Formats: sequence, C-alpha cells, structure tokens
Amino acid sequence: MAGETDPAAWILKRCKAEGFALAGVCDTTPTARGKELRDWLDADKHGEMSYLSNHFDASQDPNLVLDGARSVVMVADLYATRDEPAGEAKPGFGRIARYGRGRDYHKEIKSRLHKICDECQERWPGESFRTFVDTVPVNEREMAARAGLGWIAKHTLMINPKLGSWMLLGGFLTTMKLDTPSEQIVHDDHCGTCTRCIDACPTDAITPYSVDGSKCISYLTIEHRSAIDDELAGGMQDWIGGCDICQDVCPHNSPKPAAAGHERNPAYEPTQSGFDLLDVLGWDAAARQEALRGSALKRIKLDQFRRNAAIAAGNALAETDLPELAAKLEAIASDDSEPELVRQAARWALSRRRAP
Repeated sequence: MAGETDPAAWILKRCKAEGFALAGVCDTTPTARGKELRDWLDADKHGEMSYLSNHFDASQDPNLVLDGARSVVMVADLYATRDEPAGEAKPGFGRIARYGRGRDYHKEIKSRLHKICDECQERWPGESFRTFVDTVPVNEREMAARAGLGWIAKHTLMINPKLGSWMLLGGFLTTMKLDTPSEQIVHDDHCGTCTRCIDACPTDAITPYSVDGSKCISYLTIEHRSAIDDELAGGMQDWIGGCDICQDVCPHNSPKPAAAGHERNPAYEPTQSGFDLLDVLGWDAAARQEALRGSALKRIKLDQFRRNAAIAAGNALAETDLPELAAKLEAIASDDSEPELVRQAARWALSRRRAP
C-alpha cells in the first residue's frame, strides 16, 4: 500500500490498540525442537492427546499450516496479575485454573485477531493471513519466545520479565515479510537454579523444561477422558478444571513494581474460582452447560467434570469429615444407572475416607 513504509510497526500498533499486553513478530523458520517433541511423543507423554502426534509434521513447519507463510505475529493477553492472591483451598470446594474463571480466551483473542487480519487483508490484498489460538498445530511458545514475548521456563510456560506467566498466547501467520522492530529483543532465560515449580508439582509431572503431559493435573482434569490412576488422583488435590500450582509458586509471578500499569484484560475478570463439589456431583447436562457458559472449560465433558469432583471429594475426605459429600458419593457408587467413569471415581473417593 502506498505510504505504508513499515507494515510490522503498523500491525504491532494495531495489536496494542486491541488490548493485547504484548505483541511481536518473527519469521517462520521451522522449529528447532523437532527431535525433542518426537521423543516426548514416543515416550507417550502426550497421554490421550492424539491430535499432537497426528499433526506432528504441521507443528514443525508453519508452511504446512499456511502455504507461503513468511512471518508470524504473536500476541499475549494477561488473564491475571501478580498482585492477585492464589486463593485458599476450602473443604468441599473444587478449584479451577485462573484462565478458566473468566470468558473463553479462544473467542476473546481470536475475534480481535480476525479484526486485525481483515484490516491487513484490505491494506495488502495480495497477501494471506491465518489466525491461531490453540486450535492450529503451530508451536506457539517457541514462536512467542522468538518474537520477544518472554522465555520458555522450566515449567514450559512463557514468562515475561515484567508481566510474569499469567499470559494467553495467540497470533497469525502471514505470507508478508515483516521486519523485526529494532526495539524487539529475545529474552534470556531467568529461571536460573530455581526449582520451585518442579518441587511443588504434586504429581511429579515437571522436569526442567519438560512436562509429562500424562501426569499433569491440567491434562488429567481436561484432556484425559478415561479413569485416572489412583496414585495420580491422590495428587490432584482439589483441582477439578486445570491447575495453577507451578505458576503460583514461581517467583516471577510475585508482586513487582515493574509490573505496575499492566492489568488483566477485562474479558477475564473472574466470575468464580471453582465450584461446590456437591453441586458438581449432582450436575446433569443442562446444569453443566449453564455453569460453564462462556468458559474455556466447557471442553470438559459432564462425566469428566463429575469424575474430577469425585476425586477432589476423595482428597478432601482424606483430611476432613464431610458427611453430606460422603453420602452423595455412596449414592453414586451404588447406582447402576450412573456412568462407570463417575462410579469408579466415587468408589476410589470413599476408600480415601479417614478413619473415625
């Protein structure tokens, strides 16, 4: 377009105007982590997430997602800030991860990216653009690191030195050649010798710069559709939809003056921090739909959510006497009409009850 001397600067300015906390660009050089991912998949650390292996080739090369892609624009939304308390566990209550406490980030991020891409298409009609927010097989975190949004930490999440790790990533591929802004830098790794995230994980899912997805509480509560191993269930604590432990203990998420002025995107203002376990165990399809309306956690099926609640109930009963919750579990365990996934979890939970 005549008069447009720096497309990258214009695009990044639009990203900031749309409320993204961070934005940057990088090229579409294929990932340098191909062997690492292949080994991770071969070790079955993806659990039941078969789509990761099914789309392995596309995840290695952005040109298999958008033909002729030359550049990537990466953005980040803040869904929590450093000054927010982690929230305490309460007997009989199941917690959900912070990203699931507000509106669905997939819709919130993608709608703004589509708007930006539509404007780009008008300015540069000969170019192509494709957005992604979790749903396209691209290596978002590696590209975000190359685009200057932060570094990939020991818990494998993105950390920005000023904002911490409470970030949601998205972006778009384009056939345009975008020049890297002179002020954009690639951040050094500042994890150092810290192992707090590794030490705090109750299912031992984290090793330095790698997470065994099949053990991760977020995976177990959201992606794992079948029964959960007893030992892993015992480590799930009161989490019923995602988990924040590795981020809660991270020193880069502690309050810092440098983070002043950066606020959560209003779309992710929390409406709840979790659910009463007795309520979830009594959910039917309509109740689940209403409770998860507009939430990213609606990916969790009804039987899964009730299974998660039963496991959280079992972990609570191991520490506290909760007669009403125990009675509900007994009713589920003895009811032949209940899904076996939920009955099995109820039986396990009842076996956890502390001795009188």
